[in-house]
Amino acid sequence: MGRAFIGSFTSAGGRGIVVADVDPDTGALTVTGAIGAVADPSYLAVNHTQAGPVLYAVSETAPGAVAAYDIAGPVPRPICTPVAVRGDEPTHLAIAHGHLLTANYGSGSVTVLPLATDGTPQPPSSVLRHEGRGPHPDRQLAAHTHQVLPDPSGRWALSVDLGTDSVRSYSLDAEAGELTLHRETALPPGTGPRHLAFHPAGRHAYVLGELHPTVTVYRWDAAAGVLQPAGETPLFPEGVNGPVSPSAPVVSRDGRHLWVAVRGADTIVVLALDETGEKAEVVGSVPCGGHWPRDLALHPSGTHLYVANERSGDVTWFDIDPVSGIPHRAGSLSVPAASNVIFV
Repeated sequence: MGRAFIGSFTSAGGRGIVVADVDPDTGALTVTGAIGAVADPSYLAVNHTQAGPVLYAVSETAPGAVAAYDIAGPVPRPICTPVAVRGDEPTHLAIAHGHLLTANYGSGSVTVLPLATDGTPQPPSSVLRHEGRGPHPDRQLAAHTHQVLPDPSGRWALSVDLGTDSVRSYSLDAEAGELTLHRETALPPGTGPRHLAFHPAGRHAYVLGELHPTVTVYRWDAAAGVLQPAGETPLFPEGVNGPVSPSAPVVSRDGRHLWVAVRGADTIVVLALDETGEKAEVVGSVPCGGHWPRDLALHPSGTHLYVANERSGDVTWFDIDPVSGIPHRAGSLSVPAASNVIFV
């Protein structure tokens, strides 16, 4: 029996971090506990240390912070007081070379926090602030970093900035705990990139536009730390009715499919990837099982897909057709203000 940890917005009625058992055969979730120690733990990550697994959560507040938990027991146990990230509204975090990186949406920055050997985050060693803006009159008046993650080679860290229509790659000095900007890749003005996902082969990345509903495919040169555009796929036909707001991309374990959660339309869009991973084609979509799907997560087995439906307050899971990649709804669990799902 595996476990899932579900982040939620306490400011919207969420319980904080919800813990659930995961049925290994059906993928069904059963809640076993929750902890509300910090406000708005909207995104989570796990680090496997010598002392055991440590769960990290952003506190998507202004000013923002990160919290760390021992998850050896049935309910997460805080191992330190929350650590300020010296930035506002962190929306994403990741582990790289013994450091915790946070993407701070409100302040348009990336924070680096060293990790002790037991996984405890230390005060920030550096904060790198982005500059720039885009054409959207409300959403792109300044930089808004939405995601930061290491590349598959482990040589680089990448950040996705919705406000500046760009993806930045950095080198990380593990001793000094500092990021150095290596390259900034521009997307078409008004794209509003939110998240990216890598192909399992590590040679392509898929950048999801939130303001303009597209997937932009890039070749990723890990030796040079460079993204090279390879194509763009609209998620909807021209003239689609109503506003849509894509939120999360997930690539299948075999690299044959890409799933995208779309708020507003409340759907999961399914894209087929060619053998190289360079071409993406929309082949279908299904209802997400709720309202306002903020995040997607793939079970480690690769057979179940989970959607955190923020405004309807549930996590819905789907069985995946191994040939077509089309998800089929299998169940749902009430989780008020759900925002993110991870598995341990």
